[in-house]
Amino acid sequence: MNAVEIEEAIYELAQAPFDSAEFPFQFLAAFGNNEVTLKRLRKVGSGGTNLSDVPGAILQRNHIHLAVCEPGKVRETFEALKASAKNSTYRIKLVLATDGESLEAEYLVTGEPLACPYAELAEHFGYFLPFAGITTVQEIKENPIDVRATGRLNKLYVELLTHNPNWDTDERRSDMNHFMARLIFCFFAEDTDIFHGDSLFTRTVDRMSAPDGSNTDAVLGTLFTAMNLKSDDRPSAGLHGWALAFPYVNGGLFSGSTEVPRFTRAARSYLLRIGELNWRQINPDIFGSMIQAVADKEERGSLGMHYTSVPNILKVLNPLFLDDLRSHLESAEDNKAKLLNLRKRMAHIRVFDPACGSGNFLVIAYKEMRKIEAEINRRRGEEDRKSDIPINNFRGIELNDFPAEIARLALIIAEFQCDVLYRGQQQALATVLPLDSKNWITCGNALRIDWLSVCPPTGTEVNLQGDDLFTAPVDQSEIDFENEGGETYICGNPPYVGDKFQTDSQKADLKSVLGPGSKHKAMDYIAGWFWKASQYIEKGGAFAFVSTNSICQGVQVPIIWPQIFDRGQEIFFAHKDFYWSNNASNNANVICVVVGVSSGGGGDKYIYRDSQRQAVGNINAYLVNGPNVIVEKHSQSISGLPEMVAGNIPRDLGNFMLSSNEKEKLLQGHPEAAVLVRRILGSMEFINGIERYCLWIDDDRAALASSIPFIKNRLDAIVAYRESGSERGKLGVDTPHRFERTITAKATSIIVPRVSSEKRPHIPVGLLGNDVVISDAAQAIYDAPLYVLSLICSRMHLAWVSLTAGRMKSDLRYSSGVCYNSFPIPLLTDQNRIDLTACAQEILLAREAHYPSTIADLYIADQMPDDLRRAHERNDDVIDRIYIGRRFRNDTERLEKLFDLYTKMTAAQAKPKKGGRAK
Repeated sequence: MNAVEIEEAIYELAQAPFDSAEFPFQFLAAFGNNEVTLKRLRKVGSGGTNLSDVPGAILQRNHIHLAVCEPGKVRETFEALKASAKNSTYRIKLVLATDGESLEAEYLVTGEPLACPYAELAEHFGYFLPFAGITTVQEIKENPIDVRATGRLNKLYVELLTHNPNWDTDERRSDMNHFMARLIFCFFAEDTDIFHGDSLFTRTVDRMSAPDGSNTDAVLGTLFTAMNLKSDDRPSAGLHGWALAFPYVNGGLFSGSTEVPRFTRAARSYLLRIGELNWRQINPDIFGSMIQAVADKEERGSLGMHYTSVPNILKVLNPLFLDDLRSHLESAEDNKAKLLNLRKRMAHIRVFDPACGSGNFLVIAYKEMRKIEAEINRRRGEEDRKSDIPINNFRGIELNDFPAEIARLALIIAEFQCDVLYRGQQQALATVLPLDSKNWITCGNALRIDWLSVCPPTGTEVNLQGDDLFTAPVDQSEIDFENEGGETYICGNPPYVGDKFQTDSQKADLKSVLGPGSKHKAMDYIAGWFWKASQYIEKGGAFAFVSTNSICQGVQVPIIWPQIFDRGQEIFFAHKDFYWSNNASNNANVICVVVGVSSGGGGDKYIYRDSQRQAVGNINAYLVNGPNVIVEKHSQSISGLPEMVAGNIPRDLGNFMLSSNEKEKLLQGHPEAAVLVRRILGSMEFINGIERYCLWIDDDRAALASSIPFIKNRLDAIVAYRESGSERGKLGVDTPHRFERTITAKATSIIVPRVSSEKRPHIPVGLLGNDVVISDAAQAIYDAPLYVLSLICSRMHLAWVSLTAGRMKSDLRYSSGVCYNSFPIPLLTDQNRIDLTACAQEILLAREAHYPSTIADLYIADQMPDDLRRAHERNDDVIDRIYIGRRFRNDTERLEKLFDLYTKMTAAQAKPKKGGRAK
């Protein structure tokens, strides 16, 4: 269940008469427990799953221990539940006791309590979301109105579309979304006294519309017409008297068609229930993101979950410019001249989000700047002063029209709320209407629009793709900025789409940004925003985006970052890998980074990780404190390591491959075929211990192979496949008994999987005998000295690979050219090689001691066998000391050393020199 569904279920439970016998099961049903589960919980003893040792209580394993008690016994019962020995035995998360009058609960791990009247249970539904497996943030616990409003609006939206199918078409979708935006404003306006009178909008609809909903559309149409007419124009419009109480709103919100979808009895009921909520408490930065899902069929299943927490947004905005403003505020103290200069500076700042969605970043930026401005005004004794920060200095581009409208509404709501907070209700009401009709959120494709036309860094005018606040664009119009020049900060969370998942139109978008002949087909979609932002700030400015960490790893780096650095720009802050998660139980927990780029000029640079800030000299494209080097693909090891090649390519349509059963059956019938069969390993087989075999036929045994009918049939199929030219022409038709690439070891080979999980604490490298074939699903080093294995499975190498490797989803894609050949190693002494060889042997022996456990079994980070873990720790200790004479403190320090060494080695090798590195 999602957050909205849980809120609805808890609300209905709290509204219903309290049933002491049924409450525990009703409560559990509200969190998605089905009838079968509840039936078993009702039984104690044989066949039942209620494991409580407290009389009359219910204990659900791994979840909750709850009880209903006699009136006045809540505290006593609650303490008994907490003291139960069964809580630890069955890993109970939450204990809860109630008598129908009051309620107490507590999370046993965190100790977070709840005590409230039972009637207010629904007000605290956010407290219970972690119990439902939904990671929550503080805002939703303190302000459940956002989830409630979203859920009720969604019910209304779906009901209206069901009974107005013509409004659910591409042609009418914008009309429907515009209608919803009008409703949202009306609900907010009636609860904040923008509309005079108690619940004026909801009360008027309730009083003037029929209970069956038959004339609700007409009533709403009349109200919308009234709000689009000035007082002087109303007499001639023939409005009903009950509509005259509504003010002129302007801003384009109620202009144009006043057509309203047809209402049913249920739709009218949903509308009135929405009006029951206290919209004064709406949080525009949360509500805006959630409400986007209402208009998106695919997103409604996760309704109420998709919004970005304020702390995550501030990871971008604080180091981008807010920290600097706060620093100047602190240093100004009570100096009125300095405070005035800071206020003037803030009035000229423009914040631009070219993928703004429903405006989260813009709203938070506005609210934080108003907070700073309010402190300036307080220190200057000007608390009642009207804000000097123009709301249309917070500009955005959004692809879809509904989020764009919600972004505008969210900013309007934020402005009004800030005015109430910092200036008072009366001053806020005096200036809120009529709305400003300037259109500062542009609806369009950000990669196709000229950003300078939307938010020029200097000048007073801007060409905008819209005519007023809400209506769709017709012709280009010019709208004046309220200030001249100033600073522009670009921010946001652009869409991440990997190169393999982009649509043709998205590929074309990237091509339009990068130009013909570019490597746009291999780029993540978000790269287009980085490039356009870099072009934008060429003459000054800064930008910061949230991105998947792939933008600073692997093949993306040499494609994207050289052009940015060539413009003289630099990374001035970065948040290293963190989970950018929505408020959802089904969240993919994408690993993200925040990268801030400025037009150069030095200044402080910081790397943030796990709430720690490190001042550094330079931040390179891999977000490491080091020189601006780009790790390129190398044809041979810069450290003189033996050659690594891709494994053997069969090009056989599977005809060389044998399962264990096929191998046994072949050898039973033809024992002489034993010399034609070998074990074959790729990445998956090696890591998971899967037995797989292949036909491996030397030239001098081709005749033997053809004499065996089973093998002859396989070879004929290979000939037919290769003759078809489906792959690389007809190469290999004359030698169907051989793989296209055939390389084996004289003695041993080192196998390195091409794809492996990033969660493993080491690269899963292995040593094989010469009787095993390595397939092209893995990399191979043939007849290499054993110390090479030690280097590859080191923490040092993993740190390097984690940055330079490509990605398959989140898994590492190991390549010889970038991961192995570029790996910088100090010149090894003979003793170094001896020590590393001993470490490799110890690792292999430790693995062997746990046979038949597979690599997948052994290399689970927190479950590695102690002897294997110690062997790797000794290996890492030896390697670390080779690099710096001591253990590295962390991977950050390892990478700084590696980049320094890589820079020196590649620079030295670029110069003409005699001889070569000793191997």
